[in-house]
Amino acid sequence: MAGRLQGKTALVTAAGQGMGRAAVLAFAREGARVIATDLKAELLAGMPREVATSPLDVLDDAAVQAFVERTGAVDILFNCAGYVHQGSILDCGIDDWDFSFDLNVRSMFVTTKAMLPKMIAAGGGVILNMASVLGSHKAAPNRLAYAASKAAVAALTVALAEELKGEGILVNAVAPSTLDTPANRAAMPKADVAKWVSLDDAAEAICHLASPSNRATSGALLPLYGRA
Repeated sequence: MAGRLQGKTALVTAAGQGMGRAAVLAFAREGARVIATDLKAELLAGMPREVATSPLDVLDDAAVQAFVERTGAVDILFNCAGYVHQGSILDCGIDDWDFSFDLNVRSMFVTTKAMLPKMIAAGGGVILNMASVLGSHKAAPNRLAYAASKAAVAALTVALAEELKGEGILVNAVAPSTLDTPANRAAMPKADVAKWVSLDDAAEAICHLASPSNRATSGALLPLYGRA
């Protein structure tokens, strides 16, 4: 159903590639005005005219706060920035662990905390977080830091939804298994990609959670396992 997000404004982090870019394009197709941000501004090239682009380092607290002050309230915030550390606990240094939690969890906290007062003052909205089946539904070899940080994302989502009851803001997360992205294909050339989740299918789930047709679901972690 086209036009589900007509008149809405969406902000997407890590929008230059992968799931972030797919969400931006899906939001725009559904009629939203989209603000696409990424640490690497060059990755934001080629966006549709409905999409405004801006570089943003979500690990820079002051930059996030200043960006939100300039942007003002949005109807949809999609916290998509993330990092996958590969390795066991013995391979994971303290810096790797800290970076995983800083980018995968802390950046969501900082961005959401900056935007929330404006969303509440504007009458509500939707917050969507990028989680994973790892850490919330299962484990996998060599993904310890990633799974632990995504488990924290799941807990953050549920707790925030509880806190915001009565504020007109729905908070949910999508939790895909392996996404069919160029980066994942390059990293796992021998994998059976037919079992992966397509970006189009994941974007459709995100659009549903962001749309007015979702009037009550909050605090949900939506697992996406693909069609195979």
